[in-house]
Amino acid sequence: MEKLATPDTTVADLLGDMDPIKAARRGTGMADLESIHYGLLPRANRGIFAVNELADLAPKVQVALFNILEEGDVQIRGYPLRLPLDVWLVFTANPQDYTARGRIVTPLKDRIGSEIRTHYPRSLEEGARISAQEAYVPEGVLVPEWVRLSVEAVAFVAREDRRVDQTAGVSQRLAISLLEVVAASAERRALLHGGRPVARPLDLYQGLPAITGKLELEYEGELQGAERVAREIVQRAFGLVLPRYRLRTEPIVAHFEEGNLLTLPEGDVEEALKAMAGVPGASGGGPGPGRGGSP
Repeated sequence: MEKLATPDTTVADLLGDMDPIKAARRGTGMADLESIHYGLLPRANRGIFAVNELADLAPKVQVALFNILEEGDVQIRGYPLRLPLDVWLVFTANPQDYTARGRIVTPLKDRIGSEIRTHYPRSLEEGARISAQEAYVPEGVLVPEWVRLSVEAVAFVAREDRRVDQTAGVSQRLAISLLEVVAASAERRALLHGGRPVARPLDLYQGLPAITGKLELEYEGELQGAERVAREIVQRAFGLVLPRYRLRTEPIVAHFEEGNLLTLPEGDVEEALKAMAGVPGASGGGPGPGRGGSP
């Protein structure tokens, strides 16, 4: 059983209270234990009860949990009722400097058996596995490995950008949402222009709303604007991922330094590959279709 803690959560919600309507229907007084309406915790007996965002609970509600954590029983409204419970309590909370909302009272922390601290993914591959597990990618849409890693790199770069408020953090939800938008953009392009739905670099720019909506910016970032900050983060993310593939960029750079231009069609990926054939070194040796087990 799970309960999302909110500031208006009461002791009655978790433990229970005397129910005057129940007492009236039974024809008993308020002192009768049969008139008790049990809360979520007693109803979770012989199970697991999870409280999300524990710090949002009012201090007096947290104090009400002392007895069940220490003695394993519950007391309601001061009545001499000792109801032994066999329940496993699990709490979740963000670091205090993250939300700046509420706090966990010290005696309650002392009664919690152990604490598990989570962390952001430590590598792009680890983050990509999490996003692949959590994100919804439409069936048939092909997201190349290097595009997936670029999506994860956006989150990694944002966590180090001084324009992003690091006390607010950059959660894994950013990469998950961005991956879903990238896949949706590829599917949309295939429906409009035909061809295979294959994600391309431009799809990350279509996902800017998924980035800007999840970043808390510092003053410098606010001055520059969320969209500009997000675009620069995407550019740096590509710069973080592409060197892994050891591309020979010298011929490509020389081609464009001579003043040549390249316009890629928005349609089928095969048409884009044909357009790139005229650029030395751009049509092979890199993370394209059929390389690394993904397009």
